[in-house]
Amino acid sequence: MSERAPAIVIIGSGFAGLGMAIQLKKSGFHDFVILEKSNALGGTWYDNTYPGCACDVPSHMYSFSFDLNPGWTRMFAPQPEIRAYMERVADKHAIRPHLRFGSHVEAMEYDDAAKRWNVSLADGTVFTPKAVVSGIGALHIPSYPDLPGIEKFQGTVFHSAEWNHDYDLTGKRVAVIGTGASAIQFVPKIAKQVDHLALFQRTPPWIQPKPDVSIPAPVRSAFQRVPGAARAFRAGIYWGLEARAVGFTIDPRLSGPMESLARRHIKRQIADPELRAKVTPDYTIGCKRVLLSNDYYPALTRDNVDVQTSGVREVRENSVIAADGTEYEVDAIIYGTGFKVTDALAEQRIVGRDGRKIQEAWANGIEAYRGTSVPGFPNLFLLLGPNTGLGHNSVVFMIEVQIQHVLSCLRLVQESGADAIEPKPEALRAFNDKLHKRLRKAVWSEGGCQSWYLDDSGVNRTLWPGHTFEFWAGTRKAREEDYTLTY
Repeated sequence: MSERAPAIVIIGSGFAGLGMAIQLKKSGFHDFVILEKSNALGGTWYDNTYPGCACDVPSHMYSFSFDLNPGWTRMFAPQPEIRAYMERVADKHAIRPHLRFGSHVEAMEYDDAAKRWNVSLADGTVFTPKAVVSGIGALHIPSYPDLPGIEKFQGTVFHSAEWNHDYDLTGKRVAVIGTGASAIQFVPKIAKQVDHLALFQRTPPWIQPKPDVSIPAPVRSAFQRVPGAARAFRAGIYWGLEARAVGFTIDPRLSGPMESLARRHIKRQIADPELRAKVTPDYTIGCKRVLLSNDYYPALTRDNVDVQTSGVREVRENSVIAADGTEYEVDAIIYGTGFKVTDALAEQRIVGRDGRKIQEAWANGIEAYRGTSVPGFPNLFLLLGPNTGLGHNSVVFMIEVQIQHVLSCLRLVQESGADAIEPKPEALRAFNDKLHKRLRKAVWSEGGCQSWYLDDSGVNRTLWPGHTFEFWAGTRKAREEDYTLTY
């Protein structure tokens, strides 16, 4: 078989693409390629190199269950360590020969007659696999706010996900737009080196103390040597995180202790009542992503930091004007405004059976069966697809469950001699109706905030509405009766 007609194409080499590739090999599927738009593997952990970049899920949980890393040096691993882990895993499982870097997928179109996908790259190359697994994830298209007058700005502008390491921030006047998960990591780092920092906050996040400590060498050694020690430690973390889902998905009032912890954190770290009021959210904890930090609030109390909550009125050649009229002269603007999450899926150029575009299938909002497949798009699988994100635990767990689901679909095709598999429309409908019924009662819909979890219609297309073990129980093995096989 030619290089460009493999049985399977995997798009992306982050945790999703890498995990899929490894499990394909373990299951005896060796005819696949991984198309990666960047020049190295790692996905979001390759792209994001801003100061302070680290995971906000404990390291021992933010790794593959089949390849534990007893050597994590901290409870919450910094970005370089996560990247190094991914590189090691790729080497250990001989994934490198399957990787094609600099391969930006522009479009995918299903060929009904050939029963194959045409996967077109930006350089004109076309791959023609039988199946496609999209592992692009949700956090890879930076979101830029529409700031009036930004085109006139004479200074330097960049997004946290595209950090400009050539620009020295020392002694500069900087405006940071946004206070999300990335901003609370880089703001404390740059606040120490800039002359002045104007932080534009639209909605304050709930922040809890980060239980981040270095893991001593003897403990790492014990994880390495004592059979089952690392796995038992991981299991303890899993169930601890899983307990948080109760308040998010069953009754927001059950999150009272979490909210009390966050309020005490503000009180302990900020003495000024005016600043304290600015950073205290007015919505239920969990409605937006709950963040972890020990140094963010102290950074805001520095003399060279201003927290501006009135929004941006306009940008001029050398300054940013707040909605309340305050003018901040700045040399640089840094966006900490996150990613286009629902758009990342909806804007893809994917054409399925009978020329049907994915946008037509998603005219009423993005959805998939088990977050993984869509009727009318045979042999197409989405890892971290609609409603597979989490507000309380590690998405690597969800990825692994989906990978097992995809493998069971591929086995169904193989064992039956079929050409293709896709979910039945009624299976999709039943799954999503039940899912959204639960989501409507969850904190993300009822918590009184606007977040990136919701689409333009205010519907949560991002998160799973329950415990991760529920997703595991219902998803890991594909039920043949929910699928149509094409011969």
